[in-house]
Amino acid sequence: MALVATVSVSFVLAAGFGYLADRLRLPPLVGYLVAGIMMGPFTPGFTADAALATQLAEIGVILLMFGVGLHFSASDLIAVRGIAIPGAIGQILLATLLGMGLCAMWGWSFGAGLVFGLCVSVASTVVLLKALEERNLVNSQKGRVAIGWLIVEDLAMVLTLVLLPIVAEMLGAPGAAGGHGEGQMSIGLTIVLTLAKLAAFAVIAIVLGPRLVPWLLTLVARTGSRELFTLAVLATALGIAFGSATIFGVSFALGAFFAGVIMSESNLSHRAAADSLPLQNAFSVLFFVSVGMLFNPTVLIEQPFSVLATVLLITVGKSIIAAAFVLALRYPLQMALTVAASLAQIGEFSFIVAGLGMSLGLLSQEGHDLILAGAILSITLNPFMFAAAKKLHAVLAAKVPVFTAQYGSLRFATLSRELDIIKAKVEEKETQQQLKKQQLITTFPLFSEVNDHALEELLLLFRPASASPGDKVIRAGDRGDAMYFIASGAAEVRLPGKDILLEAGSFFGEMALLTGGLRTADVIAVDFCQFLKLDRRDFNIFMTRHPRLRAAVSDMARQRTTMNVVPRERAAD
Repeated sequence: MALVATVSVSFVLAAGFGYLADRLRLPPLVGYLVAGIMMGPFTPGFTADAALATQLAEIGVILLMFGVGLHFSASDLIAVRGIAIPGAIGQILLATLLGMGLCAMWGWSFGAGLVFGLCVSVASTVVLLKALEERNLVNSQKGRVAIGWLIVEDLAMVLTLVLLPIVAEMLGAPGAAGGHGEGQMSIGLTIVLTLAKLAAFAVIAIVLGPRLVPWLLTLVARTGSRELFTLAVLATALGIAFGSATIFGVSFALGAFFAGVIMSESNLSHRAAADSLPLQNAFSVLFFVSVGMLFNPTVLIEQPFSVLATVLLITVGKSIIAAAFVLALRYPLQMALTVAASLAQIGEFSFIVAGLGMSLGLLSQEGHDLILAGAILSITLNPFMFAAAKKLHAVLAAKVPVFTAQYGSLRFATLSRELDIIKAKVEEKETQQQLKKQQLITTFPLFSEVNDHALEELLLLFRPASASPGDKVIRAGDRGDAMYFIASGAAEVRLPGKDILLEAGSFFGEMALLTGGLRTADVIAVDFCQFLKLDRRDFNIFMTRHPRLRAAVSDMARQRTTMNVVPRERAAD
């Protein structure tokens, strides 16, 4: 019952404390963190299984990063590389040095200071995305720069997790190791192998993924099963995340992000995002609960000044560094402040690095507690950092309007144009899909009976076909294998004693599918025709799911049968 108890109590307490936080005008995630503290081993009452909660939280991170990837194309990453790569790397280096300097003042070892500095240098992707979503900034230029920055940080941390065990002994960790020359060769070889794995993963994700994943998703969508489609989306997200971590050594979160980027190439990406959203929200709550469970509140009493210094380094020190890099790269003040506020917290990668540091004997329990305290407090304070950044920009805009209005405007305009072009292409793709649905209803009013998802399913089920004047589309006496919808052109139904002209918007071939019998008439194209063809299997599956549409088709088939009987009787006379 450990799993059931952990999930149940997590959701109940998170819902209660989240609502209370909202009533106190605090972000709901503060309530989720408090719920985790209440369930942790350091507070009386129910104690949940922290290991299970952490694994459930990892699923939340995977789904959340997958959702980001669905709305964040590879073109976005390329567009923001000029600011994200130098900014993220420079900020990690300077923040790590600040953390090491702070640890030196406390008398910690060099290795402990390095691990501590790395932990406070990288921000939480989950917290960043929640903050951007609440402010509708995910698809803005500033939001996409911040997300690109975090992706570069995640890549840097992947390399850190690989290299830290190798250099642990040089940093003062206990344990035996080989000679110095052998160690240097091992480090060099590991770096080369890690970079090779990342390169291989990127090539497969960019070259093979966009061809394979959308094709598989379309195959599943053609079945018409909503639950099977949702399952395929989750299988893609979790499968690629797990596979990339196992085979290529990247993090689950990074693998899931690239899974989303790959799936974004499909016309069904918006549907995949909608289907996975409820699970994203549910499991991301478990992430914050699991963070709260790890926190020992007594550290606030035993080491208040160390906690304060850690929080100031994360919220103020990192913010100043990030803003300075953005301004140094000649981008506007508003972008600098938004990025600074976005990075003024730490999260999941910090816990992973801290746990690895402890297992290697580099970081003490005291350092681990300080990092957790810094994470809890910085996550809680992050909404206020966004508010402070907004207020600071307003003050500076009033006092130095020339600087705030003009500085970095040229670089920002160039980046904005590039991102707007990418966004316009995505929107154009979505618009074309909507126009196809509207055109389908306009051409075939019969389909006004079904909803948007059904129209999307029909577009996947239809197979295009064409015919030239004089071509026999179907023959009397043949087995009915498909139903035809005339998108353009005209065709004639040849009956004994009568020919019936069918123009664009009409359909034929349904009788044999409904009755299971043979074709009763020839249909010949009298113009250049474009058809939408619905195969027998797809017809039966779709009509079973939409009985009103089947009834409408059946009524029209009966009317045609009645009309066709008269010509046959006259021909017989």
